[in-house]
Amino acid sequence: MNQSTVDLAVLDIAGTTVDEGLRVYQVLAETVRAHGGAPSDADLNRWHGSAKHEALKALLTDPAGHGPEPDRLAAVVDDFRARLKAVYAAHPPVPLPGVVEAIGRLRRAATKVVLNTGFDREIVTMLLAALGWEGDAVVDGVVCGSEVRQGRPAPFMIFRAMELAGVTARSRVLVAGDTPRDLQAGVNAGAGYVVGVLSGAGTVEELGAETHTHLLPSVADIPRLAGIPDLQETR
Repeated sequence: MNQSTVDLAVLDIAGTTVDEGLRVYQVLAETVRAHGGAPSDADLNRWHGSAKHEALKALLTDPAGHGPEPDRLAAVVDDFRARLKAVYAAHPPVPLPGVVEAIGRLRRAATKVVLNTGFDREIVTMLLAALGWEGDAVVDGVVCGSEVRQGRPAPFMIFRAMELAGVTARSRVLVAGDTPRDLQAGVNAGAGYVVGVLSGAGTVEELGAETHTHLLPSVADIPRLAGIPDLQETR
């Protein structure tokens, strides 16, 4: 019997399910500066949780609205990808505490779990392999920002996750992430649960300022929110 009130949990990767030391944002800044940009911390913060190709384009667009041409942007994205691969090889990401167990509890309660991310597929494949999360061993699927028409805060990654999972009732979809854009995307998708987690880039003040249904310390707390009893409660 399905004890969960959630049919689908759509979870961000970096800072939400995976601890990568916020290195993706360090690499984003390094890449922009290497290609002539001069982003402030505030500029970079505005693009937390975004599709990285969209962030790179925006951060290299001048105040007059002149941005990189497609060929140049492709080269910048390739450079970002190479830099991030090198950083992750030196400092492998790891699951955040309690995340693997929480995902397992959700799936055992018939809740589908799909990751969504601003990373492109090449980075995600490398990341999931390093974690041992390939195939459907841990999650039911992954949606990348580069695979939809527009990344967060647009709702399209969430809609794609619903399609992959075969879920139609938005009221039974939970979206969780550590950035304002994650919450904005959840609201734009009409998800029944829009959950900010305090395990990554976003502070309680930043996430609390966004429309949301819940703020939680981490993804480890989501099974209880979904009505799934703790193991000790079932004994």
